[in-house]
Amino acid sequence: MTEYDTDAPATRGRQRHPVRATLLILGSLVVVAALVAGGYIFSLARSFDSQSETIESAFPAEESRPTVAPEAEAKAEAEGQDAVNILLLGSDSRAATEELDDVESAGPSDSRSDTMMLMHIPADREDIQVMSIMRDTWTEIPGHGEAKINAAMALGGVPLVVQTVEGLFGVRVDHVASIDFEGFKGLTDALGGVEVNNPAAFQSSGVDGEFFAAGPITLQGEAALKFVRERYAFSDGDYQRVRNQQLFVKAVISEVLNANTLTDPRKIYGVVDRMAPYVAVDSSLDAAAAGSLALSLRQVRGGDIEFFTLPNLGTGTSADGQSIVVKDDAAIAAIADALQTDDLGEYLAASGTTN
Repeated sequence: MTEYDTDAPATRGRQRHPVRATLLILGSLVVVAALVAGGYIFSLARSFDSQSETIESAFPAEESRPTVAPEAEAKAEAEGQDAVNILLLGSDSRAATEELDDVESAGPSDSRSDTMMLMHIPADREDIQVMSIMRDTWTEIPGHGEAKINAAMALGGVPLVVQTVEGLFGVRVDHVASIDFEGFKGLTDALGGVEVNNPAAFQSSGVDGEFFAAGPITLQGEAALKFVRERYAFSDGDYQRVRNQQLFVKAVISEVLNANTLTDPRKIYGVVDRMAPYVAVDSSLDAAAAGSLALSLRQVRGGDIEFFTLPNLGTGTSADGQSIVVKDDAAIAAIADALQTDDLGEYLAASGTTN
């Protein structure tokens, strides 16, 4: 494995029962598919571990991190396993290197953080909640004052991103994965394409822009990358891009869980092999740990995964003139409480927050 460099040194805190979407859950579900197909797990593990990058220092100092709430502890004891929070960072090496004309040589460690999702896997393993956090959300960055949340990566690398998210919700991040959008091309090719129900027709930007019709469309290869990257075509910009990325991730998960995929070892291996070079994970999240987590999710299907965007108060302007997304502190407090007590699914059902 190669080492994923971060900008700020940090010590990884002790993890409670260490056990892979953007996105990390995709890799976990692929490992489940391998277990169902049988006979390929060793080859898959070797392919994933040898091709993916490792974020050696992904977490802040232990003394700065939140503890697990008593309610979550009680549920974990009853279920025999902990709830798990995975921070998914979607990066775009193409956007970072377009002017250098060096897209192919860029990996996750050369990229900027364009997408942020927090995946919550409850202790009962009956469903999964995935929350998108707008990259321009104006919030406190520990040690740096208020800034857009995606500035944390530039200011202190992955450990500061984790510390910022943990501070926002008062809950521990158990694992981190960064996935480069470039990997989506090979992923959709390996699956034979994925279908999404596009809510509104649009033409992607750039000289090679592509038209995406409204309604069910099949995404594959370069088209998939254009679909998840586009924001200039929309009046609400990054808001619609986030919704499109959620559509894409859910479509991929559904395709991975399709019986035709689960019974096709060649397709399963192709998905892992094509995606692994574009993935970086924290040091405790190797293929064996991902397989253990995935096995615990064997009853989860595409319809059991809920996507939503962290509520906000719309756009505004910071004191220094930046265009920002304004936090909804009341909504954040409610979501933080639900995360801490492992009741996020119940909160979403009661509030109608899901997309």
